[in-house]
Amino acid sequence: MSGRAAAGPARLYLVRHGKAAAGFGEARDPGLDPVGHQQAAAMAAALAPLGPTPLVVSPMRRTRETAAALEHAWSTAGRIEPRVAEVITPADRQRDRGTWIREFMAGTWSAQPAELRAWRAEVLAALAELRHATVVVSHFVAINAAVGAATGDDRIVAFRPDNCSTTILDARNGTLHLVELGREQDTQVL
Repeated sequence: MSGRAAAGPARLYLVRHGKAAAGFGEARDPGLDPVGHQQAAAMAAALAPLGPTPLVVSPMRRTRETAAALEHAWSTAGRIEPRVAEVITPADRQRDRGTWIREFMAGTWSAQPAELRAWRAEVLAALAELRHATVVVSHFVAINAAVGAATGDDRIVAFRPDNCSTTILDARNGTLHLVELGREQDTQVL
């Protein structure tokens, strides 16, 4: 037995981006609308006492704009992590993304094609690799993938995180454990 103590869990604060200027089926990479910018400012004010702490951000515009409020508060730059980006749309469904996402979100991970299961595995790997308390600014489906893995729920949508809500997980020994769900939204995503 080693004389070193086992490392404690890394506390992960998963933040869903603020309200986007366009929906999933309307635009590929929208920024935030004015409400989204207000939500990001409120989120940054709430999380500012945690930091500065590492900040991991999806490369999508709406997540980068959400993270900018924390970057400003902490005088730091987030690390862009493509593995926590928006769910990929299958090549054959690019023209009807809005319809596809509604059908997809009603399903389970085990019923998805290999490319979507691989996307989920990459999200989970990116989070499980974090070794320190970290704020991760990501997306509805990515956060649901993490919560589902942490709770053993195979549904694509295990809960409905509101814009700029914070879901807390612990990453410990390569696995995720739910600490607290973020605030849920009152309305549908789409």
